[in-house]
Amino acid sequence: MSPSSFPAPLLPRAGQLRAFWRAPVSPTALAWHIACAAEAHRGPLLLVTHDNHSAHQVEVDLQTLLVHCPELPVIGFPDWETLPYDQFSPDPNIVSQRLATLHRLPSLARGIVVVPVQTLMQQLAPLSYIVGGSFDFKVGQRLVLDAEKQRLERAGYRNVPQVMDPGDFTVRGGLLDVYPMGTDVPLRIELLDEEIDSIRTFDPESQRSLNQVDVVHMLPGREVPLDPAVLERVLVRLRERFDLDTRRSALYQDLKAGLAPSGIEYYLPLFFESGRGGKHATATLFDYLSSDVLVLTALGVSNAADAFWAQTMQRYEQRCHDIERPLLPPQELYQSPDALRERLNRLPRIEVWSVEHAHIDKAEALDEQPLPVATKDASVGQALRAFLADYAGRVLIAATSPGRREVLLELLATADLQPEVLPDFRSFFLSVLEVRDLREANRDSGNGVSGANDAAAFHVIASQGGSLPTFAITVAPLEDGFSLSVPPIAVLTERQLFPERVNPVRRSRRVGREPEAIIRDLGELSEGAPIVHEDHGVGRYRKLITMNVSGMPGEFVEIEYAKGDRLYVPVAQLHLISRYSGASPETAPLHSLGGEQWSKAKRKAAEKVRDVAAELLEIQARRQARAGLALRIDRTMYEPFAAGFPFEETPDQLAAIETTLRDLQSSQPMDRVVCGDVGFGKTEVAVRAAFAAASAGKQVAVLVPTTLLAEQHYRNFRDRFADYPIRVEVLSRFKSTKEIKAELQKVSEGTMDVIVGTHRLLQPDVKFKDLGLVIVDEEQRFGVRQKEALKSLRANVHLLTLTATPIPRTLNMAMAGLRDLSIIATPPLNRLAVQTFITPWDNALLHEAFQRELARGGQLYFLHNDVESIGRMQRDLAQLVPEARIGIAHGQMPERELERVMLDFQKQHFNVLLSTTIIESGIDIPNANTIIINRADRFGLAQLHQLRGRVGRSHHRAYAYLVVPDRRSMTADAEKRLEAIASMDELGAGFTLATHDLEIRGAGELLGEDQSGQMAEVGFSLYTELLERAVRSIKQGKLPDLDAGQEERGTEVDLHIPTLIPEDYLPDVHTRLTFYKRISTARDSNALRELNVEMIDRFGVLPDAAKHLFAIAELKLQATALGISKLELGENGGRIMFGAKPIIDPMAVIQLVQKQSKLYSMEGPSKLKLKLPLPEPADRFNAARGLLAALTP
Repeated sequence: MSPSSFPAPLLPRAGQLRAFWRAPVSPTALAWHIACAAEAHRGPLLLVTHDNHSAHQVEVDLQTLLVHCPELPVIGFPDWETLPYDQFSPDPNIVSQRLATLHRLPSLARGIVVVPVQTLMQQLAPLSYIVGGSFDFKVGQRLVLDAEKQRLERAGYRNVPQVMDPGDFTVRGGLLDVYPMGTDVPLRIELLDEEIDSIRTFDPESQRSLNQVDVVHMLPGREVPLDPAVLERVLVRLRERFDLDTRRSALYQDLKAGLAPSGIEYYLPLFFESGRGGKHATATLFDYLSSDVLVLTALGVSNAADAFWAQTMQRYEQRCHDIERPLLPPQELYQSPDALRERLNRLPRIEVWSVEHAHIDKAEALDEQPLPVATKDASVGQALRAFLADYAGRVLIAATSPGRREVLLELLATADLQPEVLPDFRSFFLSVLEVRDLREANRDSGNGVSGANDAAAFHVIASQGGSLPTFAITVAPLEDGFSLSVPPIAVLTERQLFPERVNPVRRSRRVGREPEAIIRDLGELSEGAPIVHEDHGVGRYRKLITMNVSGMPGEFVEIEYAKGDRLYVPVAQLHLISRYSGASPETAPLHSLGGEQWSKAKRKAAEKVRDVAAELLEIQARRQARAGLALRIDRTMYEPFAAGFPFEETPDQLAAIETTLRDLQSSQPMDRVVCGDVGFGKTEVAVRAAFAAASAGKQVAVLVPTTLLAEQHYRNFRDRFADYPIRVEVLSRFKSTKEIKAELQKVSEGTMDVIVGTHRLLQPDVKFKDLGLVIVDEEQRFGVRQKEALKSLRANVHLLTLTATPIPRTLNMAMAGLRDLSIIATPPLNRLAVQTFITPWDNALLHEAFQRELARGGQLYFLHNDVESIGRMQRDLAQLVPEARIGIAHGQMPERELERVMLDFQKQHFNVLLSTTIIESGIDIPNANTIIINRADRFGLAQLHQLRGRVGRSHHRAYAYLVVPDRRSMTADAEKRLEAIASMDELGAGFTLATHDLEIRGAGELLGEDQSGQMAEVGFSLYTELLERAVRSIKQGKLPDLDAGQEERGTEVDLHIPTLIPEDYLPDVHTRLTFYKRISTARDSNALRELNVEMIDRFGVLPDAAKHLFAIAELKLQATALGISKLELGENGGRIMFGAKPIIDPMAVIQLVQKQSKLYSMEGPSKLKLKLPLPEPADRFNAARGLLAALTP
């Protein structure tokens, strides 16, 4: 397809270097014109954006919008995503993409290169390094593993236990697994003697081999060379350039030992220094591009360059005085903004100007039409129908995923709108071009078809047997919609259809789950696991089985009870089933079908629950009775403060922040628990809450379990509040009695805004003038007396609790709705799960673990929880790993010495910290990414999870080694704990581990210390469910019903059609079980819709039986709300059975029976019969929906 089919964009004219565009309103409209410019230009186009986020967005848009020349590559050159002079290195995935781009650019004839301006300013490795450091592996090539291992390490590749990330390699027997930089998948190289016999790609998650390849190109493993000769020259240059104490400098010592310190990239010029202009001097991205490059600078680039330069200079001034880690000046690492502008002015360039630009009248106005779709006062269908009626061109709806497309199609169908489904975005534009070409051909032949008459052209195409869409839908993850006059098209995204919704985040991430889903998930069930049915008690799960009932296939959960009795539960009733937690699977009870044992146990638990609910509600009533705590949040101060957060918030984190701020503005005291794994962003929630409270004139107390953590929080809060008039201080044992007394006086006078401390803050002599917010970090680490003091505070002030693994009591109160719960289950961008290994003591394996971490410039924790023998362990480790610099930390050390050790470790003065569990709530060390826990069998599950959370706090792969004795000498509980921690290696597993802890230890009663009770008899999930019902009833002034009501049980809906997830669609039985459970427990239509989207995105378009499953779940929600106990429809009609207290319009029933007596009749007071032929599933669904709509009051 020729680009001439559209008006050519304004490019720099012959003899001129610059052209100017007026920025359109829609960023996607701008991306469309950039795509047209790239297709018209006969060389590469370099697109410069103002930041990394906008670079990613426009890159995704461009990959969709290159409709004329889809073969043109769109290549991103991402930022390191570290701050200037950071002491940790970029994510290997980012380095991999950057190296692949640098390798590809010199031969790029045409295409679009997208780069943020701060990355364009960077000095880079020269092309000679990329070329000279590359090599190939070929089938048939001779390869000696030991020599190859050394070559890979010199090239910057990391020797790891299991290959997961770009730059990893490992040798196992005659296999070499390697993840080449710049590739999407790792490779498995198999040797026969010393010759490469085969090369296969493999899946890093499953480790299964995939496809055969003959040759692979290996790029360098890092952006700096690590071979010994280069490192020796760098050491010489460090001594020449800086007045350096080489013995104390960790940077120098690591390089001398052949290790690459974290953050080594900020010394890049030293690795290529050999004379100005020489072939080994550093380069910039311009040096990699051909001479016919066209540059396009997007909005805000110049200002962003100045801002980045100012930030870099500031960070240099703050850090350049550290004589142990000297810094290169910014001028050696980056081009200055003036130098960049001078370089850009020598190249052909398009500048995009905003309408506020002083010379905007000189800029070309790009084609863009307004999109008047609005839905504030009308439904989506009505608004879209009105738009389609008025719009003369063709309209395309762009959905972000196949699942969103299917949901939109269903939504549009309710408004009788049926867009044609197109396979992709380009097919829509090809149809537009076909119309355009036909019009021009008809005009040239003089056949009377007007060039402006699209309808005539469509008529001609239709008469020739063609079919072109005027209204279509496809999957295209565009940032925004846009409309053009030539050709006359409008592209609508969900931003136009649902302006009140925020577009989904377009990056891969793990989706956080609701706490109820985590607690009651059935996905982990194995055969024989205990399972609770609300009506029949505790049995053992056997399997998921397909059976025919009345000629219709359906899936059922098979449960075995005492005496071998079997119960088959249809998947539509999985809301009555939950995993059993409360005792170990071996000691869980086993009830008899039809006996009284279960009903008695359930009634006894329900009676206990009533008392518990009353006590909990009394606590809540005291909170709610105290009004007047509402804080007024000054958004003009808060918004700039929030914008100062240097990272992108995750969706879960943003949700936790917003709900916390809403709570603070409520007139009732907040009691919110924020649960999230270590490093997932709980502290930032606390920081923002503290800022809101302090800026509203209230005092804030931050309560932490250890002095070290108090110091860390103090530094975090102080640094974040540095630019604001908020006074922060810490109350710790590191201070003298005189200092503490002075600070307590400031607290009582109200001149101290935020005070951080341990349980010392709960002492009687700490008197606040106007305390408004208490923040508690790691509540489970406090003792009984501290918790009692906290309980008395809870009714009087706003309370925010942060925890990684909530204790059962906290979990129960949150699940019962008495303490609000926010779960941060989404990991930060680029965060990787910690790989966990259980191993006996093995000198060779431990030496390799040390070597692996130290070789990549990282640090390592070695946990030995015995103070008496910790000195002997230090000597053993020094002998095992002579190159390690080892420090010791334990609780019996003087406080100031302990603080010095921890700060020295943070500053990388030593790279191994040998410690006791004092590090459990220690300071953040992002560079520490390996932990070895000696005698891991002696620790509890929550403690192991907390200790493992010490590592993996940056974007590097982290490792945890759990060293245990012979398994035969371990207790059964210890073995289960280790298996649980090893299996829960996914990010955000803390909440799930809390429920595993319940299974292993047994669940404690809610308000007591007893680790047994009714909860163990009925299971944690059902106990929580009973508690929720009791709380709800007491709140409504009713006596709790000991049995499930209609609302909990739900309506039984049977349309005599197949309703299941077919095995050939989703083969994994555990995943099917999980989805069945989530569908049956969905609380509203939105939840069902999101589940629908998720299934389609993960597994493809739903088969009819699965569509029926969702449709029946929707009917069940509507019928349950009306108090209907059963809805049954078949080929010849059906019946509706009303519950004890239906919520229907009685006149509607009377009118149906009186006016349509041949169709409707009553059988007794609670059964409505329908006689109507309903041969097809669609007929039954339509009849059911119509009937429910008629009965709705």
